[in-house]
Amino acid sequence: MKVKGRWMYLYRAVDSHGQTIDFLLSAKRDTEAAKRFFRKALAQPHTVNPRTITVDKNAAYPKAVAEVKKDGELWRWSRLRQVKYLNNIVEQDHRNVKRLACPGLGFGGFWTARRTLAGYETMAMIRKGQVRNIGGRDIKAQARFIATLFAVAA
Repeated sequence: MKVKGRWMYLYRAVDSHGQTIDFLLSAKRDTEAAKRFFRKALAQPHTVNPRTITVDKNAAYPKAVAEVKKDGELWRWSRLRQVKYLNNIVEQDHRNVKRLACPGLGFGGFWTARRTLAGYETMAMIRKGQVRNIGGRDIKAQARFIATLFAVAA
């Protein structure tokens, strides 16, 4: 993502069923950012310790996973797989966010980008049926839910 002409990095976690776990927009793609993302994703109440974590070939991931394991936040038997082409579930899920963000030619500020991407991710989660009692194809229930979120008269 481009923010004020600079590249920012969108970390995303998706489970094996394609359900979004969490996301994080970061100015850097280093070990600290990866640790921050892993900790944020693992702290979610609906998240369990994964058996396998599949990521791309970024060198920051092994260091970050080792440190998160050392701190006891990640199960020590979790396996890290660094394979360039095995994270297709994340990439396919990420396609919709890219489709929405690219025509905008970037964002004006970091916080604006973060809030807008949070909206995109929330809408995707609703569409995938991740909100309790709202089906992925029930458009009327989705509209009512969004109206109640934003207090819009429906």
